[in-house]
Amino acid sequence: MKLGVVGLPNVGKSTLFNAITCAGAQAANYPFCTIEPNTGIVAVPDKRLDVLAEMYHPEKYTPATLEFVDIAGLVKGASHGEGLGNKFLSHIREVDAIVHVVRCFEDENVIHVDGSVDPARDIDVINTELILADIETVTKRAEKAAVMLKKGEKKYAVEAEAGKIVLEHLNAGKPARTAPLDEDQLAAVHDWFLLTMKKVIYAANIGEADLGKDEDSIELVRPVKEIAAAEGAEVLVICAQVEEDISQMEPDEKQMFLDDMGIGESGLDRLVVLGYRLLGLISYLTAGPKEVRAWTIENGTKAPQAAGKIHSDFERGFIRAEIVPYDDLVREGSMAACREKGLIRSEGKDYVMKDGDVTLFRFNV
Repeated sequence: MKLGVVGLPNVGKSTLFNAITCAGAQAANYPFCTIEPNTGIVAVPDKRLDVLAEMYHPEKYTPATLEFVDIAGLVKGASHGEGLGNKFLSHIREVDAIVHVVRCFEDENVIHVDGSVDPARDIDVINTELILADIETVTKRAEKAAVMLKKGEKKYAVEAEAGKIVLEHLNAGKPARTAPLDEDQLAAVHDWFLLTMKKVIYAANIGEADLGKDEDSIELVRPVKEIAAAEGAEVLVICAQVEEDISQMEPDEKQMFLDDMGIGESGLDRLVVLGYRLLGLISYLTAGPKEVRAWTIENGTKAPQAAGKIHSDFERGFIRAEIVPYDDLVREGSMAACREKGLIRSEGKDYVMKDGDVTLFRFNV
């Protein structure tokens, strides 16, 4: 799963991405690593793994991960190919959700591309370009569906109606993800890969002087929250400059700094966890002396498909899943103690996995 980091010039996008790619060399508990110049893999913070590692002292510790992509900058007219617009838009199509970095700090040494700091205007610039690109896509798809419908291809009726609804919504300046579509219409537009259908986290990038303040008291953050509320989007208030600084600290030094600043946990950790949830992902856990690991699955995944994440043979020859809730395992101290008390459940092919299930799969091929 990929999260694309977007934003106008000089809003802190590159600083935030630098923090993501830089942290790998230093943060042993939650390693990041850069696999390409514009791509970073980040571990999903999960204290449950730390507790299991203390229990089992495993040879290997493997957290769940997310991929972040630093998407090319944007200028007005990107939807018509201005600047790096075509590259910007094509990269957004390839990600699963968007982290939209919005400048919410004043600094005379950092020139804003439009001459002043205005979060609502900045959001509108990017959203407008995405909407314009989607209008072009939807117009073509809706016209094709209408033609096919006239030829008697009734299966295009839902697609034609969905296109009409989405196009009207986009022309009103609203993202496709808020269009009033039913399940069939949503399914019809799924393969259109609309940019404004993707879920969004607005990263309100504040100055260091505003760290620790009540978020609602920060004047430049308020318009970001208002826009996000209207769209049903998420907001994360973060200071990219501080995140870049602390990403280079040792874990103990980092935590001491966070405590002194009254933050508790880093903005990057909160961003990763929020992104993980935004994408509809959960983790089931495996634990033993060989390895403690979090396995990423989509919410709603059944046991055989979850087993397939480990190996295709596990899914093909699935017999059952032996599961104990994480809290029960930690309380009792071992799988043996859980088994004695009857806390380990045997689940079959129709079991829907839950976040934090500590699991052993039985299979035969």
